[in-house]
Parts: sequence; C-alpha cells; structure tokens
Amino acid sequence: MILSVGQPIGRHASSCGYCSPSGERSKAESSRTAASLAALQLSSEVYQMMLNQGWRRSGTFCYKPHLRSSCCPLVHVLCFESSKHHKKLVNRWNTFIQRGGNAGNREKQKGKANAKFNLRASIHASEFHSDQNQQFAHRFEMTLEPSSYTDEKYELFKKYQTEIHYDSTSPKGFRNFLVATPLHQEPIQYSSPPTSDFPTHYGSYHWCYRLDGKLIAISVIDILPECVSSVYFMYDKDYEAYSLGKLSALKENVLAQELHAAGAPSLKYLYLGYYVHSCQKMRYKGEYQPSFLCDPETFEWYPFADCTALLAEHRYACFSRPELQDFKESHPQEPEQDTLERVFVISEVDGPQLSVIPANVNHLKIDIYVHY
Repeated sequence: MILSVGQPIGRHASSCGYCSPSGERSKAESSRTAASLAALQLSSEVYQMMLNQGWRRSGTFCYKPHLRSSCCPLVHVLCFESSKHHKKLVNRWNTFIQRGGNAGNREKQKGKANAKFNLRASIHASEFHSDQNQQFAHRFEMTLEPSSYTDEKYELFKKYQTEIHYDSTSPKGFRNFLVATPLHQEPIQYSSPPTSDFPTHYGSYHWCYRLDGKLIAISVIDILPECVSSVYFMYDKDYEAYSLGKLSALKENVLAQELHAAGAPSLKYLYLGYYVHSCQKMRYKGEYQPSFLCDPETFEWYPFADCTALLAEHRYACFSRPELQDFKESHPQEPEQDTLERVFVISEVDGPQLSVIPANVNHLKIDIYVHY
C-alpha cells in the first residue's frame, strides 16, 4: 500500500494570470485557495479522490481554489469522449505529415470531403510505425515516458515560455513545475494483458511529440484510476498554425478511451483541468463535447451547455442550486473517516527521518526514513 503523506500549508492568496494581459499577472493577490498541501507522496487512488473534490497539483504542490472569493473561479471540466468538431484540425495535421506543405497551403483531398470521420483511426493516422511501409513526407513519433528531466525538454519549455508567454524560466523551475510529482507508480489492473504501447502503471508522464527526430511538443499528464488528467502542454511556436494544444486534448481523450477499452474499467474520462469562463484563452475547452463541469458545492458533474448561462451571469455559479449565487464563506463537507485514515501528514522532521500521523489521529506516530 502506498502511504499518502503531505504537509498541510493552509490557505493562501496569489496574483492571477487569467484576468491579466499575456505575460502579466494581476497586481492584487486575488486568486485564493481554500486549502493547499506540500505532498511528499500520494497514491493514485488518493489523488484521484482529491481531483474529484476540486484539487489540482503543480509539481508536488497541491491546491484547492476558493471559488467564492477568487477573481476567476476555476471549475473542473471533464470530457467523456472526443468530438467530431475537430475533424479539420486532425486532417490538417495528418496532411502535413503525410504529404508535406504547410498549414496555409493545403490541397483538398479528392473524394474524402464526405467520407465518414473515425476519430480514433484519424488521430493515429500520422504516427510512424516501424512495421508499416509508410511513404510520408515527415516522420512523426509519440513516446509516453515517466516524467523526467532532460536538457532537450527544458530547451523546449524555455522556448515556449519565452515565445508564447513572454516569461523567463530556469532548469530548477522546470523541474519543480513539470517534472517533480508526488505520485508513485502503481500497476494498472488491466482485465487482460495490454499491448506494449500502453502504460503499465498509474503515475505522471511526459507524452513527447517528435517530428523528424526533433522534440516539438510535450503533454504532461497524470494517468489515474478514473481518468487521464491533463496537467500542462508546451509546444514549439514554429508549429503554432497546427493548433497542437487542441490536437493534444484530442489525443489525450482517445488515450483514455483506449485504456478503458484495453481493460482498465474505471478509466473512462479526460480531465481537462480548470475552466475559467471569463478568460477568453480558456474558452477552447468548451469546444470538446460532450463535456461536464464540476459543481463547486456537491462535486457532481453537470452538462457544460447547462452551466454556461449561469457562468455568463455570475462570477461564482452553483450548478446544483442556481439560487446560491453569492460570495458567503462556504463550509466544505468533511471527508469520510476511512479516507482520512489512509492520508498521513508530517508531524516531525529529524534529518532523514520523517514522523507522520494519519490525518484523523493525533496520538499515533509512524516513522519513515527518506533517502536523498
């Protein structure tokens, strides 16, 4: 059993990047958390439960936004299956890989305008397979690997930060933000042996996109018992015309479907992270349908289309009880006792020895030795 161990940090406030110009943050500390945690290690089961209660992670730092008091309430968005809405996007990328050219100079494929679109088949059509005789203009490969640091990955992230977000970074910042993870790899209990290209363990991964051997994009994802959770996506601005961010969401969604079909029965969904209705650059998440938003009071899922009217009218919206559109302090429901018994918090640090206690027990102490 993987012990879930973390140090509660409590509430905090920071500046907001959603309601500010690109590359800038709000002057006021208007983005607030209801709780936060420095996670030493988390089981995939515990982190899945945290996600379902509105939590997210940034490296090993886990946080739950305080929606009622934040300037830009962050609402979880979940997608059941990929949409055919992005047919042109997928076909544009496939045409580039298979036939060359560029995004602004494409030949229409005769006889295929009315062809039935199969998303799963189309999403893989551009990928290189060594056992197939592919005569493509480019070699496009995707590799799924546990999150790790390489200079190649950092250089892509630095380019992305500089050219897309007009921001600076450092190797340490990249490690802390997108390499470090509290999730321990745990075997996925497939009902039958999966194929070799599927992951064998839950955990944090880098899904690397390589074009003719060059790393051009990375999806940072967590594979969990119920979902593929999208953590971050970075790409080379040279390929911005191909909407790789939107393409990556489709690929992640298909991955969740394929893992489910391969025998991971509970893994059915893609978690797209937070949705901010007031932020124009986040609106693309509403394009993936059918999708659902998490109610901030009950943590139940409501159809996206049913929520947008409330979000357009109110900064804070409760989908289960539309009359609760106010900003009074909320009182979250206490978690079940059997859940708390599997969560441990740090009570004492003595060199390489950590003393931890269950979150709901004050007198029991367990010692763990950490090797650096």
